[in-house]
Amino acid sequence: MAERKDKEVFYVGDPMCSWCYGFTKINLSLQEQCKDRAKVSLVVGGLHIDWTEPQDDDRKRFLREHWEEIGERSGQPFVFDILDRDDFVYNTEPACRAAVTARVMHDHTKALEFFVELQRAFYAENIDVTQPGPLRELAEGFGLDGKAFAQLFDTDDLKTETMNDFQFARALGVNGFPTMVVREDESYAYLTVGYQPFENLQPALEGWLES
Repeated sequence: MAERKDKEVFYVGDPMCSWCYGFTKINLSLQEQCKDRAKVSLVVGGLHIDWTEPQDDDRKRFLREHWEEIGERSGQPFVFDILDRDDFVYNTEPACRAAVTARVMHDHTKALEFFVELQRAFYAENIDVTQPGPLRELAEGFGLDGKAFAQLFDTDDLKTETMNDFQFARALGVNGFPTMVVREDESYAYLTVGYQPFENLQPALEGWLES
């Protein structure tokens, strides 16, 4: 079956958004449901793109409790060691830009897959995805050309492309992640705003795909 060109699903998220990480398996199941029926496109939303200060003790405590809650609800594994660092700045722009870099190098499918890898690396291994070095290593481990990735990642064009995603997310009215927006021709609607179980979303998506 040929992919429907008039139907598109936008997955709007941030690789360092904890609820997006909790949503991973649901997101993958929804993407599989769309296979050969609708295009799935990644839009990075930019959770914290201008943070410059490390987390204080209150923020660390909040994040730990928040991650524990999401882990219990979603079954996703979390490691908390990165919260012990006094120098870690929770700036999500580099991780978002890394996903966009994969998209520019290949396509939305590769970007969506790399988005998942970035999530796993940060939350399950506490790899610092705010830094270019670890991001290049992750790209190479993922099968991307590390040198090309690093060069493209650092260009003004990629920074602009990433900012365009943030602006597009706002144009869609998205103010929380994860969000999935469905488009048919010029008509847009929300499939979900925030985390929901697959069984809640599957029938709604199926009805839209069949309409």
